[in-house]
Amino acid sequence: MSVTMTEQRLQRVLAAHGVASRRKAEELILAGRVTVDGVVVRELGRKVDPERQEICVDGKPLHSEPRRYIVLHKPVGYITTTADEYGRKTVLDLVQVPERVVPVGRLDRDSSGLLLLTNDGDLIYRITHPRYELEKEYEVLVDGFPPPEVEEALRRGVPVDGRPVRIRRLEAIRVEPQGTVYRVVIHEGRNRIIRRVFERVGYPVLRLQRVRVGPLRLGDLPPGRWRDLTASEVAALRRAVGLPEFPEGAVGRERKARGGRGMPARRGDRRPSGVRKEHRRR
Repeated sequence: MSVTMTEQRLQRVLAAHGVASRRKAEELILAGRVTVDGVVVRELGRKVDPERQEICVDGKPLHSEPRRYIVLHKPVGYITTTADEYGRKTVLDLVQVPERVVPVGRLDRDSSGLLLLTNDGDLIYRITHPRYELEKEYEVLVDGFPPPEVEEALRRGVPVDGRPVRIRRLEAIRVEPQGTVYRVVIHEGRNRIIRRVFERVGYPVLRLQRVRVGPLRLGDLPPGRWRDLTASEVAALRRAVGLPEFPEGAVGRERKARGGRGMPARRGDRRPSGVRKEHRRR
């Protein structure tokens, strides 16, 4: 059987849609609770195309709930996961909504900045897959003041785990007492890759903030707060990874919270296009 560009392992698709963790998704498959185009699938690792096939869990299609797209300014000290067995603070402690959104990509505990959360599995897959080369932009403070030859080495590519790290753009934007602050643009998402590459050249990272993912910018959103993406932001983000602007079943509208900051938005709440609301958990 030929494999299309959008085919993924079934358990990964379930996890990306917020149904369950990867391990729990495997248990659902083995229990016969998952169907693909009406046929029960019990085979782990089965390749499916979520853009063309109907995938159901307990008879419920994956896209039966409205799509939700949220940008969070993740503070330092929170881990990027949906649950933690050690009881550490997770980003979902800050974003509590009725939809089963999951964080897109990695942003380690010691880093801050833009984090996208959504239940749009197709978008999650394309943003996190290196094939689509979606740019991520960071502001990075390093310990010290790298000379031009070190900066040039970073631009050429420094090997990490036997593979060169391609920095698309490296620009010194200011100097602070502790060291130089760089604008770093990169498209790959290996774990702690920016910290590791600066460590390799002898200038450890002291502070790292993600300020952009593709066309989506953090802007002036304060740490710990979140907001829903505007319809135009959703369209631009999906276009950037080659998806239709609005998927079937998308919410396609703005939301607002009722009852105070950080409260979940009710289904069906609307506001005029272009108006955005920030949220913070109490």
